[in-house]
Order: sequence, then C-alpha cells, then structure tokens
Amino acid sequence: MNDLGRPEPFDAERIRLDFPILHQEVNGHPLVYLDNAATTQKPEAVIQAIVDYYRHDNSNVHRGAHTLADRATEKFESARTKVAGLINAPASRQVIWTRGTSESINLVAATWGRSELKSGDRILVPAMEHHSNIVPWQMVAAEKGATVEPIPVDASGTLDLNALREMLDERVRMVACGHVSNALGTINPVEEIVALAHSVGALCLIDGAQAISHWAVDVQALDCDFYVFSAHKMFGPTGLGVLYGKLEILESMPPYQGGGEMIETVSFQGTTYNQLPYKFEAGTPDIAGVIGFGAAVDYLQTIDREAAARHEQDLLEYAEERARATPGIKLIGTAARKTSVMSFLLEGAHPHDVGMLLDQQGVAVRTGNHCAQPIMDQFCIPGTVRASFSFYNTRGDVDRLFEALDKARQFLL
Repeated sequence: MNDLGRPEPFDAERIRLDFPILHQEVNGHPLVYLDNAATTQKPEAVIQAIVDYYRHDNSNVHRGAHTLADRATEKFESARTKVAGLINAPASRQVIWTRGTSESINLVAATWGRSELKSGDRILVPAMEHHSNIVPWQMVAAEKGATVEPIPVDASGTLDLNALREMLDERVRMVACGHVSNALGTINPVEEIVALAHSVGALCLIDGAQAISHWAVDVQALDCDFYVFSAHKMFGPTGLGVLYGKLEILESMPPYQGGGEMIETVSFQGTTYNQLPYKFEAGTPDIAGVIGFGAAVDYLQTIDREAAARHEQDLLEYAEERARATPGIKLIGTAARKTSVMSFLLEGAHPHDVGMLLDQQGVAVRTGNHCAQPIMDQFCIPGTVRASFSFYNTRGDVDRLFEALDKARQFLL
C-alpha cells in the first residue's frame, strides 16, 4: 500500500520479489512456475504469519483462559472477518472453515443433500466440472434416489445455456457449477446460471476455486446460495477451504461432523448444537492455516487486482497467440470467455512425456485429465498439458515455455 492506503501500481517484476520460491533453479534452470491452477505460491507475508503463530501464539482457540489463547483466537476470527469482507458476505458467521473446496462441497451434499433430496430429484452439473463437484452429488444421489445430470458443453468448452434452460424443471433441486473450469479456463456465466436455477426453485452452488484468485467476487451480487473455494489457490496455505452460504439455508442444515466446538450442550439424554459458524467446525481447526490465510487476504489488498487481472489476460492471449503460431500444438478449450489457463496437446506426443521434458528445463506445468475426466472423454483425449498463469508470471515465462516446448518437440518427434 502507498501512503494513501491504495494499492501500489501493478508491477509483476516487483511482485515476484514477494514470493521466495520463485527465485530458485530446478534441474539447472531458473524456475518457471506455470501450475497455478493446481496451487499458487505463497508470499513471504503468509509464510511469516504462520511462523509467527507457532513461534509466539501457539494455542487452541476459543476455549483457553490465557493470553496465548486470546491472541490466537483474535487472529483466527479476524481472518474469518477478512474473508467475509473479501467476498462481501453479509456476516462473518456465514464463512465456514473446511479442509478445502472438496470438503465444502461434500459438506453441502452430505447435510443439505441428505436432509432435502428425495427420489426423483435432479442435480445438474456442467460436463466440464472438476470431480469434486460431481462425485459428492453422485454419492448422495445414489443414497436418496436422485440423479446427477450433465449440462452439455460444446467443442470450444462453452456451457450450453439453452440446453440448461431446457433441462430445468420443478424436479431440479440443485445446480452446481464451477465459476471457472480448471481444465479449460472457461469462465461460466454464473450470474445467469444462478438466476435460472432460482427460476425453478432450485439452489445454486458455485465452485469458485479457480476464480477467487483472479478477480473480486461478490456473493451478494451473484445471489448464489453457496460459494466455495480453497485458500491454497489464492496464495494461502494448503488444507484449508471456505464454505459461504446464505444464512437461512446454513441454519436449516444439520451438522456435518460431531465433536468439540460444534456443540452447545452434551448429555446422554441428548445434545444441542452450537450457533453458526461453529456448528460446522468440529474439533481443533487448522489455526495456523487460517491465520496464514488472513495474511493472504491482507496481501491481496496491497495489489491492484483489476490491473493484475488485465496482466493475466495479456499473458493468456500472448501464450495462445504463440501456440496458434507453433506447428503441432492444438489448443483444448477455446471459449470466448477464458482466464489464465492454456490447455493444449503437442501432436504425436503424450502429455506426460511433454510435462517431463518441460520439467527437465525448469518449466513446471500440469499434465493429465486435471480431475475433469468426463470432459476429456467427451473430447476423446487422454488429457492435456496445462499451463496456468498468475499475476507473478511474465511474458518472459511464456517465452521460456515455448523455448522448452520447441526442444521437447525436437526430442519427441
């Protein structure tokens, strides 16, 4: 922040200095990290916040009658308030800590789903969804006699809104949709999807794991019933996630797990449950992770996020322009609205072999089906090479990627 409390002018090279892991060599080459859709790197401020907790404040939260517990609790709950502000949640008690996006979706499926779904009900999910937004719904659907149905996606990786409109009826109880496809980079029109779901009385859950690091999210403007995401994909620690839900829905849902903190009173005659958010937070939480995540939110406030998003879009457009000009590269996922993910195939080469040869040159990408096997099956491919960008990447990183691809092609073909 500058002296006026505003973010500094965006400068990717300056921002890179905040991320110590980027300044190393891998296999004798300077690291080019292009695996941000899997996990983002952590700024020094986040690393230091976690270290400081263990060095100075290590204690359990909420129940201690001593100074360390008070300090830990204040930082823990302050992080919840920061996250609520980040997504414009009406109240911090609507922010539930989980172990990640996957657990957030499992929580909703296991609690809302088990209590609300019945035989014949329908759950709709786009065909390009991450497994974490398919399998939990399949599990509860099998138990309750409901069905999970794919919303069609076209050859460019664009969701078919007309098909969604035709699928909607009074039997649809939930539409669960990714804000951004992790495999293709497609930005889904979630505002319209939420409104369409509500038009037939269905709820709408948005998986924001791939969106929250790229631009500001306003859950009230979206009017979604649930919004879920992970700390580690937005410069915070691993093993921590967020479930946001509308207040009346969260209050109506039964607890997810039993144990300490989620109770109000316990006896062998019966148990009463705690208020939100603690009703869904059984046991000792990831205190250090939450505090580190609070530092990540603080760090994001120091960055001009609109400028960062423009920078990331420039990187994507530059990379795709170079890909189209490179013989033998086929882009997978060419929707009109995309962000920060370039999935591709190198003609005649298996994605895993390409990834291995890139790694030998210090370029980190991801290969495989990216936990999105149904869309890979639809495209009749085993997977892709995926380069995914963040605001600390540069055009120089893109150039290194294509230099490495050229060498890989010479070796493989």
